[in-house]
Amino acid sequence: MQLQQLAYFVAVAEARHFTQAAERMRVAQPSLSKQVKALEAELGAPLLSRARGNVTLTAAGEALLPLARRMLADAETARREVGELAGLRRGRVRLGATPSLCAGLMADALARFHRAYPGIELLVEEGGSRDLVRTLARGQLDLALIIMPLQSDDPALVTEEVLRENLVVVSPTDSQARRPYLRIEELRGQPMVMFRRGYDLREATLGACRQAGFEPRLSVEGGEMDAVLRFVEAGLGIALVPSMVLDGRPGLTGTPLAPPGLQRTIAIAHRKDVEPTRAAQAFHDTLLFFLAEAAHEGSLPEGLELITEG
Repeated sequence: MQLQQLAYFVAVAEARHFTQAAERMRVAQPSLSKQVKALEAELGAPLLSRARGNVTLTAAGEALLPLARRMLADAETARREVGELAGLRRGRVRLGATPSLCAGLMADALARFHRAYPGIELLVEEGGSRDLVRTLARGQLDLALIIMPLQSDDPALVTEEVLRENLVVVSPTDSQARRPYLRIEELRGQPMVMFRRGYDLREATLGACRQAGFEPRLSVEGGEMDAVLRFVEAGLGIALVPSMVLDGRPGLTGTPLAPPGLQRTIAIAHRKDVEPTRAAQAFHDTLLFFLAEAAHEGSLPEGLELITEG
């Protein structure tokens, strides 16, 4: 079994077409077909069904596809890790983070890392924790900042809890008199702007409302963070968001929930079966130092609290 054969198989599986896969891999179609057949012979099972030009995965192909993707991702990580020069003058960090973190403190942490290691390539993927966990498990991310508890059936991740964030009820600044806090029950019947399915904040909002004994009344749903905040500004409804995303938005007001409020825990995650690359470990250490320094100086974004050991 060769990595090239796996790459050709993945290309066909994703394109569902041999000619398109060959174009994507920049190889002649007969050569690609030959290598896929050689892989099938090696494994002793057909991976693709080619009936009437309609390419579909067999049961064996379905089983191999996620494994092949992970092996190819690990091979690319190995190439880059071995290729890194002393002093981390070259390399790559693939980081996943939730939208609220990308819009908040991540920019400053990334800037500090870039100043220290200007030769390291930074790739950032923004998404909900469930999506990030799946991407991390496939070997397509080195580290991810995710919301706990872990929403995944894949136990092969190491998580390190680093922050707690407070959620607030966000509304247009001029919509009502400022109040010190709201009870979750007061949201009953109010129009709410809801995040898309699979979004961490959607689950947190629905869970809090249902625990209080009611289903929220949704005015609009399906948005990402920027869209949800803009919809609230436009008067479409209220939403539950991390308080730190309100920086620089004078048209919005965040009202805390009555004690004990509503909090989420943020953790750094990586795969258990693969050690982080030197570049990824350097980013991990830079991030923790940045957070500790910000907490000491009192400059963490509003609503964030550092989790300290012991």
